[in-house]
Amino acid sequence: MDAAERFQDLLLRHSQEAAPERRQAIEEVLWRDFGIERAVLVLDMSGFSALAQRHGIVHYLSMVRRMQATAEPIVDGYAGTLVKFEADNCYAMFPDVDAALSAARDLHAAFAAANEATPDELDIRIACGIDHGRILVVPGRDFYGVPVNRACKLGEDLAGPGEILMTFEAMVRLGDGVAGAQAVRFETSGILIDAVRVPTAAQ
Repeated sequence: MDAAERFQDLLLRHSQEAAPERRQAIEEVLWRDFGIERAVLVLDMSGFSALAQRHGIVHYLSMVRRMQATAEPIVDGYAGTLVKFEADNCYAMFPDVDAALSAARDLHAAFAAANEATPDELDIRIACGIDHGRILVVPGRDFYGVPVNRACKLGEDLAGPGEILMTFEAMVRLGDGVAGAQAVRFETSGILIDAVRVPTAAQ
């Protein structure tokens, strides 16, 4: 079986195993074979439900495609891995937080520059969430873990248009820190997230 099939098989065996020590052994195999430490970036296109309602699904999908075409080379340019596009979101991982933040800033700059040359109904505005930690990665398919969940919450639910939100855990890993960061705390889905609102341009 391939990696994705093996991953799913191990998960099923874990869910069906009654003995705690055997479940623990399966979990250790999953982390050994699929675990990795990475910075996670989640990008969300802002206001697109309303845009689709106003202009129709073709307009919406065409702008999602433009987001994808813009995001992919920027992610690649910082040694990132584009994990997936899903609806109007981009999910990526990077070797470190500095690379993830640089990519997020370049993404904001790229769309801001493009918006100067387009009418309002073609403008793309994004929000980004960044976290860091140990995750499970199924190559070419998906990734999972607390850092993925928190980056999703920050990028999709909590960051506004033009914002970058980063967990405190990610921020402390920045090589030179981050000037102008503002501490914020969110309570969402029953969890607390200590984060910082990061300027979209280096100061």
